[in-house]
Amino acid sequence: MKKPIFEKKDILIVEDEISLSKQLKWGLRQLYNVTTTNNVKNARKLLKTTFFPVITLDLGLPPSPDTPEEGFRLLEEMPVLAPYTKVIVITGNDEQDNAIKAISLGAADFCAKPIDLDMLKIILERTFKISELEKENRRSTQLEEAAHSLCGIYGKSQVMKALFINIRQASETNYPVLILGESGTGKEMVANAVHQLSLRSNKPFIAINCAAIPENLLESELFGHEKGSFTGADAVKIGRFENAHNGTVFLDEIGDMPMGLQVKLLRFLQEDTIERVGGTETLKLNVRILAATNVNIQEAVRQGHFREDLFFRLNVVPITIPPLRERPEDVLFLVNHFMEQETFDLKRIDISLSKAAQNALRLHSWSGNVRELQNRIRRALASLEGNFITPESLGLKDNASVSSKKGKAALTSSVVTLKKARVEAERQAIRTAMAAAANNISKAARLLGTSRPTLHNLLKKHKLN
Repeated sequence: MKKPIFEKKDILIVEDEISLSKQLKWGLRQLYNVTTTNNVKNARKLLKTTFFPVITLDLGLPPSPDTPEEGFRLLEEMPVLAPYTKVIVITGNDEQDNAIKAISLGAADFCAKPIDLDMLKIILERTFKISELEKENRRSTQLEEAAHSLCGIYGKSQVMKALFINIRQASETNYPVLILGESGTGKEMVANAVHQLSLRSNKPFIAINCAAIPENLLESELFGHEKGSFTGADAVKIGRFENAHNGTVFLDEIGDMPMGLQVKLLRFLQEDTIERVGGTETLKLNVRILAATNVNIQEAVRQGHFREDLFFRLNVVPITIPPLRERPEDVLFLVNHFMEQETFDLKRIDISLSKAAQNALRLHSWSGNVRELQNRIRRALASLEGNFITPESLGLKDNASVSSKKGKAALTSSVVTLKKARVEAERQAIRTAMAAAANNISKAARLLGTSRPTLHNLLKKHKLN
C-alpha cells in the first residue's frame, strides 16, 4: 500500500444535515482527515480533546436548526474552547447578515449553501495557510523569547545580555550579591535567577522585604526568638535564616534595615552564626545572602545611614539592573511577551496593538520600569472594548497628535535634545562596558578603547559608582 505523499491535516465538520455531512467527508477525504458531528454538544467534546486547525460550522444546528443561535453560541465559545482553531461558517445564500455577524465574532471566512465543493476547497486551503502562518509566528516568538530570556527575565538589548552574563557568573559562587536597580526593574527576579542557577537551587529561597516588616519585629523574623524572650513570645520561633539553611536568603530593600540589625547581619556574614532573640545558643548556618536596594547605598553610607563595613561585605558581587528607559529596544519585545501571556490567559488572542499605541510605548519614559509596563498592558486589557489597544487605553498620550501640534517648537529644541542624547549615549556606553566587565575598570577601559584614568574621570563626570 502506497503511503500518501503528504501528511493530511485534520478538519472538523459541524453539520446537522447527514447527507451533506457525508458528501463533504467524501469530497474532502483525499486532502484532509475529516471528522464530522451533527450537534454542538459533541463538537464541544471534540474541540476540548483534539486540536483541529480548521472547522466548518453550520449555524443552523439542533435543537434550533431553523435559527443561527446555536452556531453563534459555539462561535462565541471558540476563544475558550480552541483559541487557535479557525472557523469557516456555512450559511444560506440569503443569510448575508449572519455571515457578517459571524466574521465579527471571529470566524475566518464563510461559504454559502448550496456548497460548491471546489470553492470550499479554495477557502479551506487559504484558511489552513493562515493557521500555519499564525502557528509559525507563535513559534518564532517563543524561540525569540527563549533566546533572549533567563529564568523569566526578558531582554534582547546589549545591557540585558551583559546582565544575563553577570547573573550566570554570580550563580557559580557562594559569595554575597548586592543587586542595585530602580523600583520595578525586577530585583527579586534577578535574585531568584541567581539562586535557580546555583548549586543551591533545590534548597530554600526565602525573600524578605526589610521595609515591609515593622522594626520591632524584623529581628525576630530574621533570626527567631526563644520562648519568653518578650511579651507575647509564647513559644520558640524559628527565624527565616534557620529556615533557609543550605539555601538562599534574599534581603530586599536592605537600605531600610535598622542600624542595630545591620550589626547582627554583619556578624552573620563574618562568622555564619546567629543567636535567636532572648537566646544564648550560637547557631551555625549555611546560608547565602543576596541583598537588593533601590536607594543610592553609597550615599547612605556617606550619610551614616548604612554601615560601610556591611556595604563592603555585601558588595562582593555587584549586579546593576538597567532601568527600562536605558534599553528602549526591549520595550516592544516585553510588550509582545506580556500581550501573549495575558491574552492567552484571557482567551482573547484576537487583540493587537495599534500603531499609535506602539509609538506611545516606545516614547514613554517608564519611571516605573517593567512593572509599570506590565500594569499598563493589564489595565488596557481590562478596559478594552474592541480588538485594538490604543494609547488612551494604556493611559498614554498619542505622541503622533502631540508632535504634530508642537510643530516648530520641537524643531527649536532639537539642538538641546542632541546634546542630551550624546551625553546619554556616552553614559550608556560606560554602563554597558562596566556591566560586561563586571565592574573591572581596567577591562571596561579596554572595551571602550580608552585609558583607565580617562574612564575614572568619565565615571565621576556621569556620577556612576
